[in-house]
Amino acid sequence: MVDIGGYYARPRSTQISIEDTLFYHCCSRTVRQAFIAGVDAFTGKSYEHRRGWIETQLLNLAGVFAIDVAAYAVPQ
Repeated sequence: MVDIGGYYARPRSTQISIEDTLFYHCCSRTVRQAFIAGVDAFTGKSYEHRRGWIETQLLNLAGVFAIDVAAYAVPQ
């Protein structure tokens, strides 16, 4: 274990048990909550084209890492 700011980080191999839990909820956010898709209200610039990129990359990476994606959402 590694001490990180007062708590100990554990390796994923000790945190995940395929026998006990078949599904895991994973989420990620952008840095500084920057616009990743949708229309930026401040500049009016549209980033809608990124939704397709994100979906394609998510599904490609699922295949590479040999995992099944049960559901996903690309918020604005």
